Formats: sequence, structure tokens, C-alpha cells
Amino acid sequence: MIPAEIDRVMKEKQIKYVLAQFVDIHGVAKTKSVPANCLMDVVEKGAGFAGFAVWGLGMEPHGPDFMARGDLSTFSPVPWQPGYARIACDGYVSGKPHPYCSRVVLKRQLAQLEQQGWTLNSGLEPEFSLFNRADDGTLTPVDESDVLAKPCYDYKGLSRSREFLEQLVDALQQVDFDVYQIDHEDANGQFEINYTYSDALTSADRFTFVRMAAGEIANKLGMVCSFMPKPASDRTGNGMHFHLSITDEQGTNLFHDPSDVNGMGLSKMAYHFIAGILEHAQALCAFSAPTVNSYKRLVVGGNSSGATWAPAYICYGDNNRSAMVRIPYGRLEFRLPDSGCNPYLVHAALIAAGMDGIERELDPGDPVNLNLYNLSLAEIKEKGVRILPQNLNEALDALEADTLITQKLGTEIVSEFLKVKRTEWIEYSRHVSDWELKHYAEFF
Repeated sequence: MIPAEIDRVMKEKQIKYVLAQFVDIHGVAKTKSVPANCLMDVVEKGAGFAGFAVWGLGMEPHGPDFMARGDLSTFSPVPWQPGYARIACDGYVSGKPHPYCSRVVLKRQLAQLEQQGWTLNSGLEPEFSLFNRADDGTLTPVDESDVLAKPCYDYKGLSRSREFLEQLVDALQQVDFDVYQIDHEDANGQFEINYTYSDALTSADRFTFVRMAAGEIANKLGMVCSFMPKPASDRTGNGMHFHLSITDEQGTNLFHDPSDVNGMGLSKMAYHFIAGILEHAQALCAFSAPTVNSYKRLVVGGNSSGATWAPAYICYGDNNRSAMVRIPYGRLEFRLPDSGCNPYLVHAALIAAGMDGIERELDPGDPVNLNLYNLSLAEIKEKGVRILPQNLNEALDALEADTLITQKLGTEIVSEFLKVKRTEWIEYSRHVSDWELKHYAEFF
């Protein structure tokens, strides 16, 4: 029987179909449309999928079905698609949670925190770019007048894309997202939307919903909403910063301590968590920056508007936006991920790394409170600051070498991720680009 509150919403919103939704290993939403009267079948038994047809589920054509079992707590209408609702699902195979399902992997990590009475809270800040697609397939900014060299927070750029932004915010507000800010970011046609933090699982579910909403609303308006990490070589990329804290059963922020001698309001626990992130940063990079394009964003140096705003440096600092971990007083901001990441895997890897730091009481060293973008590589090295991987292959090597992350997340999901991403790297490496033709066709 459908719970009374959900039944009320279904009747009020005239829900005819429910999207049973999970993500592949890339974090891309996959769904089946299920008649509304079959909702509880999805919850109790699951919607069946041929797992081999989906990236990264570790299945073969002759294997059992991948059953997506709905989590009733995630049920919500789909405002841009009247008559539809969505429910986030966990993957099951042969009646057991599937270790290749990203949401299952995150829930296993969260269970370790729950044993301590702890909750990981995260606030995500997705950035995206709005484009028109020309007849020849090229992408150009939706607003042709958005051409400033330093366009961040520009009123005109924000105003002229307001139709899309208003529709996106309205859709999210209808399903109880507490949206509190929207701004024009540092690249032409680039925007960021901010909504109130939640527990990590809800944050991952919500970001998936945001990408679903933004993509379809843009399509309806004849636009392309891109979460590609680096759409333009000379402009900032689309990051997705993770604001992190751990609370106890009373809701107390365990990362906060006003007596912190560094003046950043951090507890010893928070410093240990930071140290774990720094210790495993290169492996975390594979999940946080998971595409070949991601590493066009994570570069040393600046760009035409002054800075990339992306961290290439493995360190932390007091409100330092050039560091990988920024401290906005009493919590952490992990600045490495981009908007192309799988949020379930990033959260899971962060828990594994941070808990390693707590359990071993690792020391993150002193904060780095200077503009790292202004330093040469020699100066960076002199200060003992390591550089993040500068291409996907380096990050995959680091992940493969990090036995702790593999052990915590599971050999299945890490091995599958490495297999899929190694293939991506090989295909990219063998591709002959326009840049190569331009530089070498008549060079010799």
C-alpha cells in the first residue's frame, strides 16, 4: 500500500508515472517510467534493467537483472514534467545490494559514520554553462552579448539568462530545495546555483535531480545546459565545491571549535579529517575530476580573467581559494570536484579518506595562506606543496595505488571505474585533434 502522504501528493499533482532513477558509474541519471499504481512494486521488488546496457555495473549479457529498488524518502514530483514523479533507487542483483551501484557504495560508507552516531553534511555548489548549438554542431554562449573579459557577478549576463534560471529555481523550489543564491560566474555564459546543505546521501540525490532539471529545462528553451568541466580553454571551468561538516546525534558540528589557535574555528577532528583528504588527494582526484576534460580545469597558473579558481595544489588554507581545501570557518570546502563528477563516489571517497585521517590522527601541517597561483613550480615545491595529477591517467594510477580507498569503497566499484576510465583515456590519447592537424600537418 502506498503511504498516505505520498498518495496525497500523487493525487494532488495528478502523478501518472514514476521515474525509477539510479545513476551509472559516471553519475548520469538512468530511469524507467513506471505507472504510478506500480510504485510499491519498485520499492519492494525493484524496476528491472539489463545491467550490461549501462556503464559500469559490472554485468554481462547472460547475467541476472539489475533491480532498482526505490527509496520512498526520495519520492518527489518532477515539476518540469507534469504528471511525473521521481524516486531514487539502490541497485540490487540476486536480492543483494549491488557493489557496483554508486548509491549502495555511498550508503556503506555512511553506515560507518552512523555507528559513531555521526552524520556527514554537505553543501554542493554546482556550476554550469548555457549554450546554443549551431547547425554545424558548435556550441556558443546563449547570450551573444556576454563577452566581458571579467564577467563574474555581471548584472547583464545574469539578467539576460533569467528565463532559464527562473524556471530552474522554480522547479527546484517546488520540491523543497531551499535555493538562496544564483550568480553569473567567471566564464561567459557560466552560472552557479546555491541551495541549503543536507546529509550527504540527500546531497548526492539532489545534485542528480539538479542535472536532470537543468538539462531538460534548457532543452525545452532550445538551449544546452552543460556540466562539462572545461568547455572553453581560456575560461574557468565548471567546478562543484563540497562544503563539509560532521554532526553528532544532537546536531552539534564536530568540526567546529572556537578555541582553534589558527583562528579557523576547527576542531582536532576536523584537522585529522583534512589530513586524510590531503593524504589521499591524488586518488580522490580520479573520482572528483573523472574525465579527460577535467584536467583542462586543474592547471597550474591563471587564465584570461585572472585565475582558474580551480585547485592544482594539495594543501589547505584559511579562506584560501587557491588551495584544494578552503576553510570558511568551522567547516571545510573541498574545491577539487567538477560538475561532471559522480557525487555518490566523491562523497564515499571523502569519507574513506577523512576517516583514515581521524583514525590515524594524521596531521595536515600548517595552513597555506597565500595566493598559490602567483608562485612558480619551484616555489611551490620549496614550500612542500604537492601538485594534483595533471591528466586522467595520472589520477587513475594514483587511485590504483591507493589500497585504502579500494578497500573501503570495494574492489568491484574501483576496478570497474578504472576499467571504464582507462578505456576513456586510451580513446582520447588516440584521437587526432584539430590542434594537432593545425600544428603538424605541414610542419615537417
